[in-house]
Amino acid sequence: MDRNLALEIVRVTEAAALAAARWMGKGNAQAADQVAVKAMHHTLNAVRFSGRIVMGEGNQESMSMLFTGQEIGDGGSNDVDLALDALESNRSVAFGRSNAMSVIALAPHDQFDIPPNTYMDKIAVGTDAADAIDLRASVAENLNSVAEAKNLSIRDLTVVMLDRDRHADIIAEARATGARLHLIPDGDIAAAIAAAIPGSGIDVLLGTGSAYAGVLAAAALRCIGGELLGRLISLNPEDKNYVKYDRSGGRERVYKSADLARGNNIMFVATGVTDGEILNGVRYRKDGATTHSLVMRSASRTRRFIFTEHFFEENPEY
Repeated sequence: MDRNLALEIVRVTEAAALAAARWMGKGNAQAADQVAVKAMHHTLNAVRFSGRIVMGEGNQESMSMLFTGQEIGDGGSNDVDLALDALESNRSVAFGRSNAMSVIALAPHDQFDIPPNTYMDKIAVGTDAADAIDLRASVAENLNSVAEAKNLSIRDLTVVMLDRDRHADIIAEARATGARLHLIPDGDIAAAIAAAIPGSGIDVLLGTGSAYAGVLAAAALRCIGGELLGRLISLNPEDKNYVKYDRSGGRERVYKSADLARGNNIMFVATGVTDGEILNGVRYRKDGATTHSLVMRSASRTRRFIFTEHFFEENPEY
């Protein structure tokens, strides 16, 4: 990629966030998702690049505007693959909760390893604890190792995880260590990134979430530093995506962030829809709105937080 395409792609995540945020608290996750997809599709096709979606909003048969395998963009010399989620955490928008974002990761062709659309056990930390985690170790062993690597008392360590019944055991294990817990309703991409940003107040992400969200979080950590480890699991015996999984390493394979997002030219862009761990949500006013975005590139290790003022005479339509 011969230019910082991420600085142009941020217009795309902004458009999706602006569209989705109007559905905040209205109880309709599907509607919020649909307008975000429509806005992202419309704006991506206006960007001067040649893109291929390798992880999108369904497949071609699903009739999605952003299906996996779709060619997108307005042409140009930049040939890239995209992993995206027009609205990560649509339930957060529907019920006015935190951590909803519009997200796109970019890389040269064949640099993303896209696992089946199933669940993934994850642990994520920043650079100071990147070598201290082991997905095969216990919760207590991991948290003690992270605390030691960060030169913290374990009682001062803050662990974030999704507030799910399936996490009852690891929540109990984490509490038994004396660590502080921050339970969130949705949005483990934002939480994984927060674990890698100094001063965020988050030290480690634990728990089970979407495997696709794991890819996007891994791309972000390749840009910002730190480590994410993931292992595919099934929460449902009838999960066909998991049952069919039989590639090198098998079902016990532990992915590192560099396995999911390879190479040295990964880009990551996210715009907040609702307030979250790392980004503010969309703010509307009488003449427009403001958005808050994060733009990162692994090649330069740059990390830009961008506040954008949008002015419009009427509600934008996509």
